[in-house]
Amino acid sequence: MMNQAFVYAAECQSEPAGEGVRRKVLAYGDQLMMAEVHFEQGAVGALHSHPHTQLTYVLEGEFEFEIGGVKSIVRKGDTLYKHPNVIHGCTCLQKGILLDTFNPYRADFVEGK
Repeated sequence: MMNQAFVYAAECQSEPAGEGVRRKVLAYGDQLMMAEVHFEQGAVGALHSHPHTQLTYVLEGEFEFEIGGVKSIVRKGDTLYKHPNVIHGCTCLQKGILLDTFNPYRADFVEGK
């Protein structure tokens, strides 16, 4: 599975990913994917796990993250590493945007597109 060499954010469709949360799938190939996730203040990224390695970069806002039972407040410029199958989630404290990178790509994010 792979998309184009150039992926323009303005052409990516935003989709609901929970109450007060919207996700845009950006560039991806078999082994790597990026997604931009927009959160309204108070929105929750429910605790979950998946078999993918995930990096998250905070583009804007403030979030309380829980990763493997440890909680921390993160802000613009901070980065988070999530090992495969580790339970993680967040609450948005100030409206913000996260940039998620997954290895391998999330087939569940692109099915039906």
